[in-house]
Amino acid sequence: MHDADKLEAVLRYHERTKHQFHRYARSAGTLDWVNQPNPFRRYEGAPLMQLPILGADEEPLSPPYEEIYRRGAVPSAPLTVRSLSRLFEYALALSAWKQAGGTRWALRSNPSSGNLHPTEGYLLIGAVPGLAPAPGLYHYAPREHGLERRANASAEWFAQLMREFPPEAFLVGLSSIHWREAWKYGERAFRYCQHDAGHAIGTLRIAAGTLGWSAVVLHGLADESIEALVGLNRAEDFAGAEREQPELVMLVWPNEAAGRWCAGAQRTLPLGLDSLLVRELTQQDWCGTANRLSRDDPVDWAVIDEVTLASRQPTGERDGLDLFDAPAPAHRSAAFPNGPSAGRIIRQRRSLLACDGRTSITAERFYAMLARVMPRVELEANRRPLPWDAMAWEPRIHLALFVHRVDGLDPGLYVLVRDPAKLDKLKRAMHRHFDWSKPPGCPADLPLHRLESGDARQLATQVSCSQDIAGDGVFSLGMIAEYRDALFTHGPWFYRLLFWETGVIGQVLYLEAEAAGIGATGIGCFFDDPVHQVFGFSDLEFQSLYHFTVGGPVQDRRLTTLAPYGAHAEELRRGADLA
Repeated sequence: MHDADKLEAVLRYHERTKHQFHRYARSAGTLDWVNQPNPFRRYEGAPLMQLPILGADEEPLSPPYEEIYRRGAVPSAPLTVRSLSRLFEYALALSAWKQAGGTRWALRSNPSSGNLHPTEGYLLIGAVPGLAPAPGLYHYAPREHGLERRANASAEWFAQLMREFPPEAFLVGLSSIHWREAWKYGERAFRYCQHDAGHAIGTLRIAAGTLGWSAVVLHGLADESIEALVGLNRAEDFAGAEREQPELVMLVWPNEAAGRWCAGAQRTLPLGLDSLLVRELTQQDWCGTANRLSRDDPVDWAVIDEVTLASRQPTGERDGLDLFDAPAPAHRSAAFPNGPSAGRIIRQRRSLLACDGRTSITAERFYAMLARVMPRVELEANRRPLPWDAMAWEPRIHLALFVHRVDGLDPGLYVLVRDPAKLDKLKRAMHRHFDWSKPPGCPADLPLHRLESGDARQLATQVSCSQDIAGDGVFSLGMIAEYRDALFTHGPWFYRLLFWETGVIGQVLYLEAEAAGIGATGIGCFFDDPVHQVFGFSDLEFQSLYHFTVGGPVQDRRLTTLAPYGAHAEELRRGADLA
């Protein structure tokens, strides 16, 4: 049985923070620029190890973008400081600096609502030559592309903690600073922090894939254990500073080492950690105190505190993940061979600010993009494809699409049923007049259905808070969650996981758009219940959690783009601090 009061608190938060035609979710109304939170957390007194800045042609080299989706196609890179640098570069690092007049700001590999970046990253790893001769916990500092050593750990303790995982496995933790989002978005900020965490799951899993590594969310790990593992429960280290909330921990491991470990036999990975061993880390040597992010105290959003407490992950073990040394399954040849490297696609990813209203794509490209967001299990390997193998829970998100400019496809409303077993449930919940026909040329194994033909540009714009990007693109969509059943089955903590899944979908679409030569962006502002009315959802069985658009980008030539790191980086950092 789930805690009824906590479940009610989550349901109440979701309803309260919906945007409606007659009102928006509550926010400050104006932006207090003087009190804007610093997007970079640092721990004063923690030794900083700067990771090597690697060029595109330096080892470890990035594989072709299409290859990372083929299981077994990318050889495992050795676990070194250089490969760790690549992992964080592709997952959480700066991707560019932008400048307009005297104002400068940084972009990152992981997308974020409003470029506010509430997500912080941590690394718990064993001894790595060039990093440290002993295990330790680190905080990742993206502005410096470095690791701050927060805690020391013994080799014996680390070996015991990781004893059930493949050799060379390590942990990456994620937390959220709610104030960074609430400063601009008010009460709806908790939602945005959660799908930003999902984006980071996607960037981490894809970054690991470029190295021939795997990664999975340890979703059986209680929030209390995450706090102890990455030091968020150390009140003395956050005295006067904005606190962080635990999100998740991912296990990362090189595939080659795991293959030797399995040696042809099945192994089961636990999706949690020994809580008693985790607590032992709190007794080790710690260093560093968190910097204050805003000049004045954050605005108090009590409803965010309430939903944060109600949606905490309780203590409890989840089913393990079966891992075995299976041969790579046969794959169809890539639909778009000879494309760019994964590193190039990751580095150039941007959130578009406007769509040109003209660009179109072929139906073949459209179907290939949608196929990438399908979490279906590969029977030969008994695993989902990257990045869906990072989430060992049942997929709960479907896509309601507004198609505008796909050559060979009627404009109109469509739905992608990401779990085909839920087709009948969706049909019962949606408008009776929808035709549910198969689009022409659509692959037989892609569960895409046309609901209604017609010009949906104005409708898409209207329900996306009148933002033209939703109607001027190639297509836009709402990510529809199996909301009620998920919460009543798993409990209020699963509210966060629904948003995480939407964030991973968004990250896949970002990269797919870049690979297609166009752009994409997430849309956090949409009118919740009007979206439901468009598709016929009349109760809480299904809810739209996140929107997205893909289209031809409009370049703003007033902006100057500068490299994220290099000889100019210190000057840029100083300028950003003063701006």
